[in-house]
Amino acid sequence: MTATAPVSQPKMSHAQIMQSLTGLLMGMFVSILAGTVVSSSLPVIVSDLDGGQTAFTWVVTATLLATTISTPIWGKLADIGNRKLLLQISLAMFVLASAAAGFSQTTDFLIAMRVIQGLAGGGMGALSQIVMADILSPRERGKYMGLFGAVMALGTVGGPLIGGFITDTINWRWNFFVALPFAVIAILLIQRTLHLPEFAKRKVKIDYLGIMFLSSGVALLLIWMSLGGTQFEWNSSTSFLMAGGSLLLLILFVIVELKATDPLLNLDLFKNRTFTFAVIASLSVGLSMFGTSVFLSQYMIMARGATATQAGLMTFPMMAGLLVVSTAAGALITRYGKWKAFVVTGSVLQVIGLFLLGTIHYDTNFVLVGLYMFILGAGVGLVMQNMVLVVQNSVPVSELGVASSAVNFFRTLGGTAGTAGLGALLAINIPNMLADKQSEIAGAMAQLGDKAAAVSAQLSSGSLPNLSTLPEPIRVIFESVYGDGVAALFAFAAPIALITVVAVCLIPNQQLRTQTAVERQAAGEGEDTDAAPEQAGGQPEAQTADEHDDGRTGA
Repeated sequence: MTATAPVSQPKMSHAQIMQSLTGLLMGMFVSILAGTVVSSSLPVIVSDLDGGQTAFTWVVTATLLATTISTPIWGKLADIGNRKLLLQISLAMFVLASAAAGFSQTTDFLIAMRVIQGLAGGGMGALSQIVMADILSPRERGKYMGLFGAVMALGTVGGPLIGGFITDTINWRWNFFVALPFAVIAILLIQRTLHLPEFAKRKVKIDYLGIMFLSSGVALLLIWMSLGGTQFEWNSSTSFLMAGGSLLLLILFVIVELKATDPLLNLDLFKNRTFTFAVIASLSVGLSMFGTSVFLSQYMIMARGATATQAGLMTFPMMAGLLVVSTAAGALITRYGKWKAFVVTGSVLQVIGLFLLGTIHYDTNFVLVGLYMFILGAGVGLVMQNMVLVVQNSVPVSELGVASSAVNFFRTLGGTAGTAGLGALLAINIPNMLADKQSEIAGAMAQLGDKAAAVSAQLSSGSLPNLSTLPEPIRVIFESVYGDGVAALFAFAAPIALITVVAVCLIPNQQLRTQTAVERQAAGEGEDTDAAPEQAGGQPEAQTADEHDDGRTGA
C-alpha cells in the first residue's frame, strides 16, 4: 500500500528553503528549550510543591520516557498523514501542556504535564527531520546542518542560564511560560512558509497492538533502569519481574510486527545494512550525548563548586565543539559529496573524548577539561545528525518517516537508558568511595569543633549535600569523591563508545542523492532499499538515474 505520487513541483530556491526552515528551527528550539530551561530550577520547583526525591526523579524521567515512546509513533503517522499538520499538532500539544505545567499545584500534576510535553517533543524532534528530507536532498543538506547545530547549542546551553535567571529574578513558573511565544510563532511560521505537496489518501490499518507492546515494553525497561538500585535492589524479585516483563512485552512487539499488515516499525528495514548499523551507532551516540551532558553538569556542581547556572555555562565547550565541527563538516559534505570519513573520524573522537574525561579530577585545570569536552562534542556532532542523513538517503520514500524516527528513537533510548544506568552506577560508587575516606572525614570533623554536629546531620540526611555550605576540610573531600566518581562514569562509557566506531565502519559508503523526498516520490521511485548499490571492493557505482548531474562529484 503506497501513497499516490504528488504533483511534481519546481525545485525550491535557497530563499524558499530558508523561509521553510524558519518554522522548523523555531519548533526545534522550543523542544530543546522545554527540556533544558527547568534543569537548573528543579530543586526549587519540587521543594515549592512539597515533593520528595522520587518526585524530583520523575519530573525528569517522565518526559524522557514519553519522548522515547512517542517518537516511532509520530514517524509512522508521518508516513500516512499530513506532515505539516502533524508538526503543528505536536507544537500545539506542547503549548497547552507548558501553560498548564506553569500553574501546577502538586508534583503529580506537574509530572502529568511533563508527560504530555514529552509526547509533543517526540513529534517535534522526529517530524522536523522528516520534513527536512522533503525539502532538502541528502547531498545539499550538509550546508544547512550548521543552522540546526546552532539551534541545538543555543537551546542546550541557553536553557539552564535562562531558567536560573528567571527563577532567581521572577518565579520558577515562568520557566514553563517562556517558550510559549516561540511555540506560537513557530506554528504560525509553519502555516505561512512551509509548503508541502498533499499525498493522496490511502486506507491504513493502525497497529494498535504494536503501539501498546512497544510503549509498555520500553516504559517498563526505562522505569526499571531509572529506579533500580535506589527504590529496589537490582538482585530482587521486583527487579527480575520488571526486567522479565519488559523483555516479554518487546518480544510480543516483534511477533506482532512480523504479522501486521501495516506495522508500526517495518522489521524488513533491518535487512538494510545502512539502517541496522545506523541504529546501533545511534544507541551509543545517545549515551555519549545525553548521558555525559547530565553528569558533566553534576561534575561542575559537585566537584568544581559551580552553581546550576554556572554549570550550564561551563559545559559550553562541548556544545561549541558540536556546533563548529558539524557545521564545517556539513559544508564539506555538500561540496564534495563524501560523508563516511567524517562519520568515522567523529566516532573515534567520541571515544577519545570520553577516555580523556575519564582522567579528570576535581582540581584538573579547567582549560584541559574544556578541551576534552570540545573533543567529545566534535565527535558527537560528526556522527549524530549524519546517522539520520545516511538512513534517509538509503531507505524507500514510503518508509522515510518510520526510518528517520527509528534513528531518533534509538538515540533517545540510548541516552535515557545510559543516563539511568550511569546514574545507578554513580549511586553505588559514591557511598563506597566515601566509606574509603572515613578516616579523612573523621579527621576533618575533629577540626570543626561545635560545628561538627550540624555538618554531620546534613551529611546523614540522605540528600545531596550543598557543598557551598560545607566547611573547607569537608568540602574538599566531597569534591574529590564526586570528581573521581563522575570521571569513572566517563571511563566506563569510553569502551561502550567503541560500538559506534565499529558500526559506522560497517555502514556501506553509498552516494548521497541529489533529489529531495518529494522529487523522488514524484518521479515514482520504486521500493528499493539501497540508494546506490555498491560494487565489489566497497566503491559506489556511478550516479544513478535519479541523481542528476549538477556539477559535483559523487562520493
